[in-house]
Amino acid sequence: MSKDRPTRMDRPFPAQPAPTGRQTAIRENPEVGKLPESWADGSLASGLDRGGWLTHNDAVMEGSVIGQYRVTKKLGEGGMGAVYAGEHSLLGRKAAIKMLLPTLSQNQEIVQRFFNEARAATAIQDPGIVQIFDFGYHAVDGSAYIVMEYLEGEPLDSRLKRLGRLNPFDALRIMRQASSSLAAAHARGIIHRDLKPENIFLVADREVAGGERPKLLDFGIAKLTNDSESKVKTHTAAIMGTPMYMSPEQCRGAGAVDARSDVYALGCVLFHLVCGRTPFDGEGVGEIIASHLREPPPVPSHIVPGLPPELDALILRCLAKQPEQRFQSANELADHIGWLLGAGGQPSAAPAMPSGQYGVPTTPTTLSG
Repeated sequence: MSKDRPTRMDRPFPAQPAPTGRQTAIRENPEVGKLPESWADGSLASGLDRGGWLTHNDAVMEGSVIGQYRVTKKLGEGGMGAVYAGEHSLLGRKAAIKMLLPTLSQNQEIVQRFFNEARAATAIQDPGIVQIFDFGYHAVDGSAYIVMEYLEGEPLDSRLKRLGRLNPFDALRIMRQASSSLAAAHARGIIHRDLKPENIFLVADREVAGGERPKLLDFGIAKLTNDSESKVKTHTAAIMGTPMYMSPEQCRGAGAVDARSDVYALGCVLFHLVCGRTPFDGEGVGEIIASHLREPPPVPSHIVPGLPPELDALILRCLAKQPEQRFQSANELADHIGWLLGAGGQPSAAPAMPSGQYGVPTTPTTLSG
């Protein structure tokens, strides 16, 4: 195990350093960090900012050091922070560094959820789960950061935008591998709770079918079911996730969320992959949530004629309103997908339809790519 990787599942969150006067000024405007210490007071920072001389979010630049990593370039940014490419100062290993904005790093609830991603992913040893190397606070401006493996490939949502939808064989191949990796998380008592195309990254890998492997990302709102004493467990009564892919029990925010909730989300993702749209849409979050709770999902082949009825049955079983009517584990789902692909899966039963919904044939055939 590398020296910079957390060695324990129960690694505590790093204590946030008390800000100095200079750090406080830097938080107000990162460009202050470039000024001599004697100049670094808040009034000067504010004055320069009002004059348009300074820009925000530039505390991290090429050559900056974050933990044991030297920043090489910025990869992207959003409303929560930015992601940088970096290199370990001793090992030379490339990494991606995910940083929260300094202002958000002052919010302990946000920081705990952010570090929960690192803690959850570190607990899982699976090639389909992104590796986490380190996490902590940036010494310069106190921003919370996570260092993870550097991935080269394509996010699944980008592929969807590029192609519109995937052929059933490719969609099932990707989802079979994702289901198997998700099962590894479930085996450690970790429920993802935010599975969606944006959180599945495709990387080249000659050792797996299709020559590429999906990597599951962003365990930031994962529920740590085997860690009842964890201070970072997500709020069980809160509605958390992405509405288009949330299970009915997540939508209710009732706290009764287990592995079958992730199975529902995988069904939503698979539906999106083969149909080019999500099962439920609406004018707002409330309308989408209401559909998850009350509306039967569309039959995929009614949207894309020609999809095999066995695929209809598999997706609609994932999307059953009642958890007990879905596949009962990610492993069971992976086995059924493998069976449908003719890849040697051995399901205990055909992917039957949830009772009282659709009369779709349940005898599986195989698909060929």
